[in-house]
Amino acid sequence: MLGLEGPCWVGLGPNGGFAVSEEFGDVRLFGSARQPLGSLGGLNGHAFGSPAGVCTDAEGSVIVADEQRRQVILFPRAESPICLVSEGLRRPLGVACVPQGQFVVADAGDSYIKVYQYHSELA
Repeated sequence: MLGLEGPCWVGLGPNGGFAVSEEFGDVRLFGSARQPLGSLGGLNGHAFGSPAGVCTDAEGSVIVADEQRRQVILFPRAESPICLVSEGLRRPLGVACVPQGQFVVADAGDSYIKVYQYHSELA
């Protein structure tokens, strides 16, 4: 993949594709045939601090841990971003989607794995 600016994390993306977070940049989406689909910031105007971990839930929404802003943001399909976590994170680096509307965050600031509940179908 050419043209990436400091790729940090790679995760599954919507529809069998993948997502790549770029250090101090954006999160780029690629289709199942590795074709560029755009970036989350470009698609909805969201400005990241330093996107780190990225995952996609069962509904195809992308979840991103922003290390610099100490947040976790949900990007539902064709909707505005929703901040899922804005307090209690020191240095969120990794995020993983797990069943039953939950996600886990690896917080390097305090060396904890934190589990959060959300309901993506309500987002």
